[in-house]
Amino acid sequence: MTTTGAPTVESLSTHVLEFPTDTPEADGTFAWDLTTMVLVEARGGGATGLGYTYGDRATAGVVTGLLQDAVVGRPVLDVPAANEAMNRAVRNAGRPGLIAGAVSAIDIALWDLKARLLELPLADLFGRSRSDVPVYGSGGFTTYTDGRLAEQLEGWADQGISRFKIKIGEEWGTRERRDLERVERARTLLGAEPELYVDANGAYTRKQAARIGRALADAGVSWFEEPVSSDDLVGLAQLRHTVTADVAAGEYGYDLSYFARMIPAVDCLQADVTRCGGITVWLRAAALAEAHGLQLSGHCAPHVHAHAAAAVPNLRHLEWFHDHVRIENLLFDGTLDPSGGTLRPGLSGEPGLGLAIRPDVADRHRARG
Repeated sequence: MTTTGAPTVESLSTHVLEFPTDTPEADGTFAWDLTTMVLVEARGGGATGLGYTYGDRATAGVVTGLLQDAVVGRPVLDVPAANEAMNRAVRNAGRPGLIAGAVSAIDIALWDLKARLLELPLADLFGRSRSDVPVYGSGGFTTYTDGRLAEQLEGWADQGISRFKIKIGEEWGTRERRDLERVERARTLLGAEPELYVDANGAYTRKQAARIGRALADAGVSWFEEPVSSDDLVGLAQLRHTVTADVAAGEYGYDLSYFARMIPAVDCLQADVTRCGGITVWLRAAALAEAHGLQLSGHCAPHVHAHAAAAVPNLRHLEWFHDHVRIENLLFDGTLDPSGGTLRPGLSGEPGLGLAIRPDVADRHRARG
């Protein structure tokens, strides 16, 4: 069904932007020194909506090639219909991975465009279930020195953030103590009250995760993210009943059926709006989790999660991820302030996501070659 007389999507365009990290970064399974953003602009009705995903630069070609014809010409107001059209267009190409990132970036841009045309912040378009969106500071990369880790934790604490996550999962064996030593050091720095989280990025086997999980309990760790691979649903489910910390996973979910399969395996479901199919699918994942008595946590990219998160009654929190916060604060005007440990999307009254690109920053970071 279409909306008679409504403006249509006139064009999609992309920008591939590359941002070097401020220091080499790594977790339990990967190391990087560059983060790539694929930014999508959707135009229609005299307005422009913004959406983005973090991933390979090839994502841009999926937007302007495989997906553009499925979206252009559709009514701006019918975002779920556009999302479904994109899903059908990629059936034979395969949806998971960078294609899902492209779908997500377009979907976000279309919601932003709709809200801008209606002159509403996205949080008001969805309808709020909360005024404040809690966040947790996330970084603590395994490459950090003790001094850099302390500096980062203290920086978040100075902003009033009371939830903190660090990376663990380095080589098991000769260096196994370093994970626990870093956790203990973080606890000492933070004191007894703040929530302390760890993320192994799937680096451990089931038994390794069970052993370290028992040790993490002594440090008061309350969140154990991807203790084993997120594809190991049996292992996650076993650990859910073995360790005292809440087991969390789901950031690599590319469609709703993935989240349905993961429900029995986690204490808190994660979903990434820039990967899962955009805001359309993220809100459905939140409803799916709520129906099964679980909370939902937004993974990374806090400025595209915040407005949708304000509409979710079973939200646990959003990830205030170091890399993405740094990039989004650099690239956009209108970014949010985490003071006190919460975001308050839409209070400025700016329509849509409330973000505006800084052209000079975009030009400086545009991918070459």
